[in-house]
Amino acid sequence: MQITQCLHTAVLISDLKQAEHFYSNVLGLPKVDRMLKFPGAWYQLGEFQLHLIVTPDISSQLQNAEKWGRNLHIAFSVVDLEVAKNELIAQNYPIQVSASGRAALFTQDPDGNIIELSQR
Repeated sequence: MQITQCLHTAVLISDLKQAEHFYSNVLGLPKVDRMLKFPGAWYQLGEFQLHLIVTPDISSQLQNAEKWGRNLHIAFSVVDLEVAKNELIAQNYPIQVSASGRAALFTQDPDGNIIELSQR
């Protein structure tokens, strides 16, 4: 077997409107059309897609509250980490700076899914 690329990842959400605000407006991800009948939203980043899938019963998956990066998460690269940090704080989203010392921070979407933002 030879895997050539990652096509998409799915994130479970409970409230589509809140999630779309976070992923579209706060993170600025470009939304794309989807032809499926169940509720959700798709976002395109280059050749990679993020699939938001609505499920009514989401329990917190946070296993390590002290170090969010040691939980299930998805990581995105940002141009300017300080700008991203200030935008998240201004919109009252929680942040946790990476304990590794690298230029990265973690936040949570409205359902508590962990998002890593890294500056390369």
